[in-house]
Amino acid sequence: MVTREDILILGLTAGVVGSLVGGMMLGIGLGLVIGGQHLGWLMVLPAAPVAGMIGYVQARRLAKRL
Repeated sequence: MVTREDILILGLTAGVVGSLVGGMMLGIGLGLVIGGQHLGWLMVLPAAPVAGMIGYVQARRLAKRL
């Protein structure tokens, strides 16, 4: 049975891990772009969707436990 605590922990972990992964992709990608490497855009553009996907995967894992 999924409790309120499980849902709260899911939200917190999804937010923290998503922010870390998305932020690192954004930072590294922008660093490459500023340094003249246009391939850095390949890291900058998908940063937000990748961060959101982490939360989605965690939510699906929690839903399987129901």
